[in-house]
Parts: sequence; C-alpha cells; structure tokens
Amino acid sequence: MKQDKAKVAVVGSSNMDLVVKSTRIPAVGETILGGDFIMAPGGKGANQAVAAAKLGAQVYFIAKLGDDIFGQQSLNNFKKEGVNTTYVVQTKEAPSGVALIMVDQKGSNSIVVAPGANQKLSPEDVKKAESDIASSGAVVAQLEVPLETIECAAQLAGKSSVPFILDPAPAQKLSAELLKMIDVLAPNETEAQILTDTEVTDEKSARRASDKLLSSGVKTVILTMGEQGFLLADAEKTEFVTARKVQAVDSTAAGDAFTGSLAVGLAEGKTVSQAASFANYVAALSVTKMGAQPSMPTLQEVQDFMNK
Repeated sequence: MKQDKAKVAVVGSSNMDLVVKSTRIPAVGETILGGDFIMAPGGKGANQAVAAAKLGAQVYFIAKLGDDIFGQQSLNNFKKEGVNTTYVVQTKEAPSGVALIMVDQKGSNSIVVAPGANQKLSPEDVKKAESDIASSGAVVAQLEVPLETIECAAQLAGKSSVPFILDPAPAQKLSAELLKMIDVLAPNETEAQILTDTEVTDEKSARRASDKLLSSGVKTVILTMGEQGFLLADAEKTEFVTARKVQAVDSTAAGDAFTGSLAVGLAEGKTVSQAASFANYVAALSVTKMGAQPSMPTLQEVQDFMNK
C-alpha cells in the first residue's frame, strides 16, 4: 500500500553540541582565543532523523536521552522538527550525550563526544519499535550507540526486507556478520581506512577500499570524500560523483545530511544512485549554515538549490 510520506526509522545517538568558532583548530597543549559560541542539538542519529524529517519524511527516532536539561531540550526540538518521539526514552542512569566541537574559518571541525545515555540504548529498546521498523522504507544507524543494538536493528530490518543503511562513525572494526546485513554502507575516507586498512586519498584508492568492503558482503558502498564528492560502488558498477561547489561555513553535519537524505530517497523508491545524487545536494547545502540540526535544509530549499 502506497504511503503519503516516505517512512524512515533512525536508530542512534542524540547529543547536545557545544560549538566554538575560531580562526584555526588549536594544537595539543595550546590555548587560543575563539569567536562565537553556539549550543545546538546534535548527535549523528538525531541529525539524520531531523534531516529526513525536514525533507518531509515520516521519521521514527529510536534513542535514549538523559533525564536532564539537555535531554529535554533535544526532545522539544525533535517535536518541533516533526520527528516522532514514541521510541525516544529519557533515563536517570546517565546524562545526555555531549559533543565539544571546534570549527575553523574554513568550516573544518574537530569533535570529541561524551556519549552518556547513548551507551544505554539497548536491543530491547529497538525491539519495541519492530512494527515501525518493518513498515519503514529505510532504516538508518550509526556507531555512537552499542554495536549489539546496531546488530539488532540490522536483523529487524533484514527480517522485513527493509534497506539497512549504516554510517560507520565513529569508525571501528565491524563483525563479518554485521557487514553482511548492510545494504548501504556510507563511510568517509577515515572510516573506510579503518574498516579496510586502505588509505583513501583519491578516486583510485577509494575504489580499492570499496572493493574490499563489497567483498566482505556489503551490498552497496557510498564512500564520501568531503568536497571531492563520493564514490558509489556495488556488484554491477562503480561511479564517482563530484561534490556541489558551495561556500562552506560549517561541515559538522554534512555526512549526517547526506545519510539522512539518502534514506529518504530510498524510502521514496529511488534507486541508490538517484538517492545519492539527491543527498549530494542536501549535504552541500547543509555546510552553508552553522550548527548540525539547524543547518539541515527543507525540501523546498533543496529543490531551489537543484534548480539553480
């Protein structure tokens, strides 16, 4: 039965981002005077959920927040952005996750995350959302929550033949079992290197890393390379797509904008190539604004950008 809206389930993290702008990222042991300070809701899972919701999708977010002011602010923001919070739980066992972010004048960033309540998200929490996962057009996850929780989400998606997208960040080695359950793996250069022991610097090395991931059982690899663009590879073809040129202000959530919009595209029935092309525009637009979730564009903004 055709749905009015694309439906996406996101399993993952929610943080409060504490961002400081400065001319450059300080060296170890160095103190420098920064510029503007911004506090905004973030976390890879939350960013992807908001990205998808702002593009018009029906989004179910499965996450755990602390029972504190940051958790409440995040919850309020999800509701404001139209994210379904049925499966967002506040716990007294840990504080909300926090990310400390430095952004230089070129828009590059350096991030440290204190995961807090994100580490309490369990397979049992995911199982409560089984019916909504089963009826989704795509399921998205990242690695800021326990691996056993991600594996549970992948299993539930696979059980109902729902495409499972994994953003493997923060990067870590993944089990052979999990790799085989991934329909679309979307690493950046650093994450691809950790997963494959292959340094990724250009299209040629990206192809080598992608080949290794495909041979491990991943069905499709979209290796994102920042302002260079991305490589899309599956069993049938490999194509390199250049990034859209924009004036970058803050690249903090560009990857999340890409993954969230990729999920929307797949949930709408687009091919992976079509969904990735759409996500390319969304990610480019997201770096033109400060903050993670505040930078996620609406569908109208993306359409205007694509028509330029």
